[in-house]
Amino acid sequence: MDWKPDRESKIPIYKQLAMYIENGIADGTFPHDKPLPSERGLAKELGVNRSTVVAAYDELESNGLIDRNRGSGTTVSKDIWGLAKKRIPSWNRYIEAGSFLPNLPVTQRIHKEMADHKLINLASGELSEDLFPLTSLREITANRSFIGTLGYDHPQGNVILRQTLTNHVKQFRGIETHPSKILMTSGAQQALHLVVQCLLKPGDAVAIENPSYHYNLPVFKSAGIKTYYLKGDKDGINPDDITTLYKKHRIRMIFLNPIFQNPTGTLMPVERRKRILELSSEYGIPVVEDDPYSLTSFNGEKIETLKSLDQHGNVLYISSLTKIVASGLRIGWIIGPKAVIERLADAKHQVDFGHASYSQWIANDFLESKEFESHIGNLVKQLESRRDQMVASFHSFLKNQVEFHIPEGGIHLWCRIKKEFNETQLLEESIKRGVIYVPGTTMGTEKGFARFTFAREKEDMINEGIKRFTDALTVVST
Repeated sequence: MDWKPDRESKIPIYKQLAMYIENGIADGTFPHDKPLPSERGLAKELGVNRSTVVAAYDELESNGLIDRNRGSGTTVSKDIWGLAKKRIPSWNRYIEAGSFLPNLPVTQRIHKEMADHKLINLASGELSEDLFPLTSLREITANRSFIGTLGYDHPQGNVILRQTLTNHVKQFRGIETHPSKILMTSGAQQALHLVVQCLLKPGDAVAIENPSYHYNLPVFKSAGIKTYYLKGDKDGINPDDITTLYKKHRIRMIFLNPIFQNPTGTLMPVERRKRILELSSEYGIPVVEDDPYSLTSFNGEKIETLKSLDQHGNVLYISSLTKIVASGLRIGWIIGPKAVIERLADAKHQVDFGHASYSQWIANDFLESKEFESHIGNLVKQLESRRDQMVASFHSFLKNQVEFHIPEGGIHLWCRIKKEFNETQLLEESIKRGVIYVPGTTMGTEKGFARFTFAREKEDMINEGIKRFTDALTVVST
């Protein structure tokens, strides 16, 4: 057999073998009048375990492509194109062939565990339900008249909500804009996808922070975008590194989360933010600012976003209500030049014909209400208390085993673990003990880090979660 498995591939070898044989059946390499290699012989030829070949043949047999008969061996099904049997599509081939890439395996594992098991959740980047303004939202739906349309709304989103957002970002975020320069999206995630898919092309180079939430997203690779990293320190990225990357790779866009960054929790000093805007203007590189957390400052100070400092329209600003109100509302937005917003709105319209009108109505009424500001005040107070508990738990259980920056806002704490450990083993041991977090390599190229989120659990569970993590770390590092 003139084929060898790719041992560096993320696709299991048995699946690679099954796909190869299936393609060979289709193109005549394996005719129906000749037997396929024996399981033992093929395993020896390929240098794999016999069980690998057995698994590949099992899959081919279940799809009706081969017959396995005791004594006469394995053959291609003679009735493969006949009427007696119905062929099952080889769904694995379709899954592997899709251009939109799946999440990293470890990310899929974390999502599955969070969905299927009762774990202490220090991984999820959303608020716990007790932090949602449920009373206010229920009052809106129960006692106020729905004034929107139940038909398709404006492609950019409901005009009343966009006007409310115009007022909101001016009051709370210092951003001057106009409803025509806002696009409503299904959270910040959809906004990011639209930017990548509509404004970049395969082969383009972009700069992202390292570590960064964006590092974890397959959207760049799916679109054929080359990503280059801007290493962060306690104050975020060094703006001068942008110059280096631009001269070397001609980067076309910069993706930043400068305020209480995910995962590090760092707040970029205003001097660095201004310098980034200067470089953006000097090189003509647009900046995409992802800002989920600027309203969560624990000291109560209003923080200037990149967009609020932007004098020339160089910044595309992405934000949402996901991290500060409720993730289930699916309310996000992009603010940018009118022509760009219209291009992104056209693409969104092709996908979903515009945003859901009912959730836009709820979001509009809540943003206009007095309850919004009081909700943010309570949220910040609760998040600060949970952050303090996590810091105290680290000091109590891990003492000198970890190093971390104490965030002054946001929901994440980024931790360097001083001990030597196997990242996969530590995650599995933690899950076994009933706690889950995010391993650092899913958000950056360096090993030895972990992200812990304090928005999903109350103080007592945060303390118990760090205790369980400590027990897991003791096991894998001894």
